[in-house]
Amino acid sequence: MENKSNRQVLLAKRPDGMPGNENFEIRESQFPGIKDDEILTKNLYVSVDPYMRGRMTDTGGSPYSFGLHELITGRTIGEVLESRSPLFSKGDYVIGMMGWEEYSAVNAGDVEKLDPDMAPLSAYLGVIGMTGLTAYFGLLDVAKAEKGETVVVSAAAGAVGNVAGQIAGLKGCRVVGIAGSDEKIKMLKHELSFDDAINYKTTSDLAGAIRKACPRGVDVYFDNVGGEISDAVLSNLNRNARIAVCGQISLYNLEETPTGPRVQPVLLARSATMEGFMVGNYTDKYHEARQQLARWLKDGKLVSREHIVEGFEHITDAFIGLFTGDNTGKQVVKL
Repeated sequence: MENKSNRQVLLAKRPDGMPGNENFEIRESQFPGIKDDEILTKNLYVSVDPYMRGRMTDTGGSPYSFGLHELITGRTIGEVLESRSPLFSKGDYVIGMMGWEEYSAVNAGDVEKLDPDMAPLSAYLGVIGMTGLTAYFGLLDVAKAEKGETVVVSAAAGAVGNVAGQIAGLKGCRVVGIAGSDEKIKMLKHELSFDDAINYKTTSDLAGAIRKACPRGVDVYFDNVGGEISDAVLSNLNRNARIAVCGQISLYNLEETPTGPRVQPVLLARSATMEGFMVGNYTDKYHEARQQLARWLKDGKLVSREHIVEGFEHITDAFIGLFTGDNTGKQVVKL
């Protein structure tokens, strides 16, 4: 194995607006060796996620930012090829923050062993992974959605949105999704059992379309996008509505943040609450939530919607596709 090379994706230059392939560099590096308490993995699946765009921005030397000409890291699933740790054996499957690379040498304490019998491996990056957990906690803990309420989900065909909508349906809510193509609308309504769905790209009056789809108003808004879509939803909020702010993908590639309608008067008039959250706030509850998500998945109550792109050389294309609406469900690269 020592004679093999290891392809890696580096950040070549920081994006100015929408990222493109010119922002990345594929390098062949030396095959990694391992030390005591480390494992060597052959990476099988790589997650590409919108939050990574923020890490490509220079934030004044913050450790959160990716370094220029350095390896890009993200949630990755690998098979253990060699172990110098008592925690893992050859053939185990693990998940952790590894690199966009074919092989990784990682500290055994930084990865988690996976049970391939619980769910397909790729599901650990999606419906029972961080995206599923984000949907679970955002909808049930932050927004506290209850039976009989109306829930609106933006970017509803995306990784987090499709799971949030499905969980809302399981809890007995009326679920309305917002997405950007007729194909996605069909998928939401017929595959994922959303009660209604709106194509924001073909709707001239989005606020009016939401009003029609939500005749009793909006009790919960799961916000993945921000911008004009969220402005339209906010105009339909009920009294005591709750907004879980999960992402703002409509703003990530803008050079300047636009000034939109002020949300405070709406929140004040409706006695509504808006709360941002990160899934990392709930690490002590991951196991319990993952078990519930896996049960729903195994029982056929939850659909795992994945958009799998094959080939190491297509990692950057898959990432860029997140911002052009290429994916339906969780975007995963199978190496």
